[in-house]
Amino acid sequence: MNNIQAMREKISNLANLANKLLADKGDQTWTKEEQATFDGYTNEIEALKNQVKAAEKMRALEADDFFNAAGNTPAKKDGDMTIDALTAVALYMRFGNNVSAEQALAIRNAMSTTTPGEGGYTVPAQVASMVIDRLKAYGGMRDVAQIITTENGQNWSYPTSDGTTEVGAIVAQNGPAGGGDITFGAANLNVFNYTSLKIALPLELIQDSAIDVIDFVVKRLATRIARIQNTHFTTGAGTTLPDGVIPRAGVGKTGTTGQTLTVTYDDLVDLKHSVNRAYRQNAKFMLNDLSIAVVSKIKDTTGRPIWVPSVTEGSPDTLLGFPVLTNDDVAVMAANAKSIAFGDFSSYIIRDVANSTMIKRFDDSAFALNNQVGFCGWQRSGGNLVDVNAVKVYVNSAT
Repeated sequence: MNNIQAMREKISNLANLANKLLADKGDQTWTKEEQATFDGYTNEIEALKNQVKAAEKMRALEADDFFNAAGNTPAKKDGDMTIDALTAVALYMRFGNNVSAEQALAIRNAMSTTTPGEGGYTVPAQVASMVIDRLKAYGGMRDVAQIITTENGQNWSYPTSDGTTEVGAIVAQNGPAGGGDITFGAANLNVFNYTSLKIALPLELIQDSAIDVIDFVVKRLATRIARIQNTHFTTGAGTTLPDGVIPRAGVGKTGTTGQTLTVTYDDLVDLKHSVNRAYRQNAKFMLNDLSIAVVSKIKDTTGRPIWVPSVTEGSPDTLLGFPVLTNDDVAVMAANAKSIAFGDFSSYIIRDVANSTMIKRFDDSAFALNNQVGFCGWQRSGGNLVDVNAVKVYVNSAT
């Protein structure tokens, strides 16, 4: 923790130095030495950010101890035994069906018995929120998309409409108003049944009271689901997958010949202005981390860097004055790659089905012979860019 905090403080100090250099130079032409100094700051910032990211991923895999006591200790042993939802989940994860009749009844009362094909429990709201938090922590699409929750998973046709070219008119006194009908379209917003796939864990680990079994298992299962969902919400081809934001967005700018692995300042400006200014009020850039390493070194016509590092923890860096979102499911720069997206990503809607987060414990021989316990998670979600005018992409040149 202290090491991570120290790295964050160093990032903040370097960002302050970089921004001071930007402020001091203003619109003056930059010298090679000043550009090299700024690039040195930004390179070290990016290296430190990658170290922080790696350290946080390792820390996320460690179990916390907030659930030690409740994990394997029944709350009461009277005829009307009641336990809270988190205790019920922990008992189920630790011991499966190997509990007393009173405990089994209490678990069933605390957890929903809505089951997927192989059986299992729908987790209570506290655990479901842990899953959603985990889904947000990976990828990036859930950070910027509009999230809606529906009571069921029936297929949806979401109404769409583009009003960016609509205008009013002047009419004479007592004159009638002309027609200005709105044209509506539709975008599919169907959901898909996501699974973490089964994982096998040592029985001793699951029954160890020093391990927060809920935190440990939920993080593993939810992280897997989060990664595949972010991939599909970014690049999904539709029909059997969600419609990803990149395939649905229009092309705002194609790089000139020779820009297979790069993008120019002029290309970024053209991409920005390919999006109607009505959508630019909440616009962001979205890139792969490797592409950010390329773009962050681009200078404007005076030599001034167009990438500005953030000086506030949790705030994004900016490019041409717009926030930059890292999404490693966006293609890296290559021939014909759609490597940069820009626009209002809140026009991408992610649809989650309420009470669809499920967990199943497996004790069959495939696991028992190895003294293991199996777990699998499910969650139903879908997504689509319902306004294709809100986001445009940059395509690297073919040659």
